[in-house]
Amino acid sequence: MKKIHCIAAAALSALLLSSCMANKAQMGGVGGAAAGAIAGQAIGKNTGATLIGAAVGGMLGYIVGNEMDKSDQQQLSMAYETAPSGQPVAWNNPDSHNQYTVTPQSPYTGPNNQPCRKAEIVAIIDGRTERTYSTACRDSYGNWQLQ
Repeated sequence: MKKIHCIAAAALSALLLSSCMANKAQMGGVGGAAAGAIAGQAIGKNTGATLIGAAVGGMLGYIVGNEMDKSDQQQLSMAYETAPSGQPVAWNNPDSHNQYTVTPQSPYTGPNNQPCRKAEIVAIIDGRTERTYSTACRDSYGNWQLQ
């Protein structure tokens, strides 16, 4: 059992370290993996379920992050900035034809005293619905940055 915990810790560390030089797909993958691991543990209450949740969440987060272009990122930032907590914000990308619905949660103070918000993102990409979770915090310039 200790070996599985070490493998899980190593995999999570690798994901977190990769976020230091991440693009939007990698950031989505890291956020999805974290959310998936939490969901897997909550549902299965064992290491295997946690690892499966992390893998599935990471894959879905990577797909959603990879598909979001600059205009989608602007829409996402606007949702973090102006949407009331728990209220979905939806848009269609006219170029990719992807559809997104973002539901931001209540703001909270992040580790460096900056405002942060978590959000659920539901994307319809090539006719498939993908669900992931992200967190963004406001940087010193006032821009929302995915964590």
